[in-house]
Amino acid sequence: MNEYLWKSHSADETMAFGRRLAQFLVPGDVLVLTGDLGAGKTQLTKGIAAGLGISDDVTSPTFTIEMVYRSGRLPLYHFDLYRLDEAAQLEDTGLFDVLDADGVCVIEWGERFVDDIGESRLDIYLNRLDAEAGEGEEPPRSICLIPRCPRAIEIASGM
Repeated sequence: MNEYLWKSHSADETMAFGRRLAQFLVPGDVLVLTGDLGAGKTQLTKGIAAGLGISDDVTSPTFTIEMVYRSGRLPLYHFDLYRLDEAAQLEDTGLFDVLDADGVCVIEWGERFVDDIGESRLDIYLNRLDAEAGEGEEPPRSICLIPRCPRAIEIASGM
């Protein structure tokens, strides 16, 4: 499995990476974002939204599970599955209604449900590099793309 690695030194760089990534996205693309709290998942999603031309304020839908943004060139379906405990709960989220739909699906905390999401996805791992930060500095992040299908390889290799 190929891995594509980048490093971000700030929230702005993470958002810029998302804007660039958005240029390669088409309807039906699924991105599963994995990383600890504060790793940059929502910042990346904000960049993707901006790259799609969405001007809405993008926040993590932790309590609503799903946010839909339709003001860009493609709809963005943004899920946060942090609060879900088991795969059976996915039925109530609307996730299965938008997989392979008319927009891009970004799923935070979806790594626990990849068997249900399926192989047609691009996994994106974000990690804080705390050891590389000075005292009081925000640490850089590593961004690792792992394509799980031919379409995801196209996206990752275009970056």
